[in-house]
Amino acid sequence: MLALTRILVATDFSESSAAALRYGVALAQQFGATLHVLHAAGRHDLQIMVERQRVIDAFLQGPTSSEHHNAARELMGELLTPAETQAIKSEFVLRACGPAGPWAEIVRYAKERQLDLIIVGTHGRGLVGHLLMGSVAEKVVRTAPCPVLTVRHPQREFVLP
Repeated sequence: MLALTRILVATDFSESSAAALRYGVALAQQFGATLHVLHAAGRHDLQIMVERQRVIDAFLQGPTSSEHHNAARELMGELLTPAETQAIKSEFVLRACGPAGPWAEIVRYAKERQLDLIIVGTHGRGLVGHLLMGSVAEKVVRTAPCPVLTVRHPQREFVLP
């Protein structure tokens, strides 16, 4: 029997990440699992992707663990609806990644927390984009300590609203 108790959705706040999150929420509800939502980015990426300057400043200045948790929750709390937040247990995690990139932090977190499944969106950039920028999803698939579900946007809708 398949038992999922800890599911990770990696997000970069893109449409493909939102699609992956829908799968994560559905699976967490189905299995009664805890949903971990992780955003891993470098300083520059975080500043580009996130508009809340106060949260960015708090994160980059090295907050304490409770401040870090509060900043991540404020930053990422809008990813789930209030109904989804009530229906599942969730943890929001914001981590700065090192020079290896976000994939290494996603894999590190999965190992630390002994996760059962990682769900990650793919951008479908094509061969040239993949060669120039690499693929976070591909590197996660190759190095993850657990199964990885990749979700491409737009995708066939298995998860109904």
